[in-house]
Amino acid sequence: MSVHPLQDKLRRPIHDLRISVTDRCNFRCSYCMPKEVFGDDYAFLPASQLLTFEEIHRLTGLFVSLGVSKIRLTGGEPLMRQNLPALVSGIRSICGVEDIGLTTNGVLLGRYAVPLYEAGLRRLNVSLDALEPELFGRMNGRGYKPDAILQHIDHAVNTGFEVKVNMVVQRGVNESEIVPMASYFKDRNITLRFIEFMDAGNDNGWSYNKVVTKREILERLQSSFELEAQDHNYFGEVAKRYRYKGSSTEVGFITSVSESFCSSCTRARLSSDGKLFTCLFASSGFDLKAMIRSGASDQSLLAAIQNVWEQRSDRYSDERTEQTVKNRTKIGMSYIGG
Repeated sequence: MSVHPLQDKLRRPIHDLRISVTDRCNFRCSYCMPKEVFGDDYAFLPASQLLTFEEIHRLTGLFVSLGVSKIRLTGGEPLMRQNLPALVSGIRSICGVEDIGLTTNGVLLGRYAVPLYEAGLRRLNVSLDALEPELFGRMNGRGYKPDAILQHIDHAVNTGFEVKVNMVVQRGVNESEIVPMASYFKDRNITLRFIEFMDAGNDNGWSYNKVVTKREILERLQSSFELEAQDHNYFGEVAKRYRYKGSSTEVGFITSVSESFCSSCTRARLSSDGKLFTCLFASSGFDLKAMIRSGASDQSLLAAIQNVWEQRSDRYSDERTEQTVKNRTKIGMSYIGG
């Protein structure tokens, strides 16, 4: 298929596709799937409602024909989806896919790192919010300790993966871990990315006073390290990057709250049950799975995707106020992927 560049109403091209492969997770992090809401009796999607690997492969090819070149597999916890290496292998075979990554909490990484690498995956983002065992156990809601995650990160690096670590920082919760996390991963030449606490979904008790901004985090880091700002690598790069002086190791900041990046957002999102979303903070999506299972042709699917993107005008983080946070119903992050 030939590539036809596609732009939305704000002239933002489509470049990235984030694919949620499951809404299930083995963590219950308070900022994503708080256990008070996602209890033992929570009704997750049945297998029949999930996109099959064949459907994901087909849709990915269509998105690539419209300009997508970067794919990220998310969840839930994507490693809970059976036979995931087969999906990775299929996506790698699509002409035009230049990059594929995966975001995971790392619990199952010891088991799946080698099969995923052999399938063609090369980049991993591992979520880890603290090194202090009791604190991390409380934050993940399941009592998991960080030691096993850290061992799995080392295993992934030794396997050959490029690994970044994501840390969501919440005021009154884990600010004390900012410098210890930075020091630990600097010593291992692994990029650490600090993520401002976002109001994704409706269940995480978000408020402005719980946000530790990039400026505050940077000030803490600069009390211990010399950091040099780095230029963006490409249009749409989300992380604001800094390098430790005298080294090749970086830290990054995801600043959805304090420094919005809506103007350069090139991301489409595909939920595990086949709905297309044009923003992490969206209220609703377009059901591509229903079209597929009704026998839609590739041409019809392409036209639908193109129409959704061309009508896109999302800029939630630019427009965020106390009222929008309070009044807007947003899709859950565990369903749509982070």
